[in-house]
Amino acid sequence: MKALIEYIAKSLVENPDQVEVREIQNGNRIRLELSVAKDDMGRVIGKNGRVANSIRTLLRVAAERDGVQATLDVMEP
Repeated sequence: MKALIEYIAKSLVENPDQVEVREIQNGNRIRLELSVAKDDMGRVIGKNGRVANSIRTLLRVAAERDGVQATLDVMEP
């Protein structure tokens, strides 16, 4: 799941080398924290959060296949 989020984020931003995803696991729950360059925040969040919500939807589907719950937080730089 971490690789999925990294791939999506790097595809969206202008500075893919500054994309960082941290994974925090607690039992069957996984929390992913996405950090990108300040200039790329708008690309990852999108208008009214649509891009971020779409990424979260893809993450939930991937997590459900593995039998876990996953959440995504976009961290401010």
